[in-house]
Amino acid sequence: MDTKKSIYQLHEEHKTWLNKLLFYKDELVIMSKRIKEVAEKNTSKEVRSLTDHFNNQLIIQKEQIDILSHDIKSHELYLESAVNDNPNAVDHDKFSDHKNHRESIATFEKLFKDLREELIDFLSKWM
Repeated sequence: MDTKKSIYQLHEEHKTWLNKLLFYKDELVIMSKRIKEVAEKNTSKEVRSLTDHFNNQLIIQKEQIDILSHDIKSHELYLESAVNDNPNAVDHDKFSDHKNHRESIATFEKLFKDLREELIDFLSKWM
């Protein structure tokens, strides 16, 4: 069943998600600094391999943030276009819920949380 929502509900979710993604992007910068600290203090092959692994994971997460942000902004442009096309009906019209976006954000957050926990374990061992 396709759930319908007001444009205002969808817009609020977009804003919330974009703010979360900005937070995660900032967190990636902090994580990267911690990885760099460990790499500078420990030059063993094991640590170098693990820091490379984490740096690669951070790159992947940043790419995912960029993709999700782009998708959300694109949907926001779609909603804006709907408002411009029929400004009087926007208060009454219902739009399809953006279930795919919600699922993508939830999946991203779970993977990010898992990565953060893995990184914390690594940092606690090597810092």
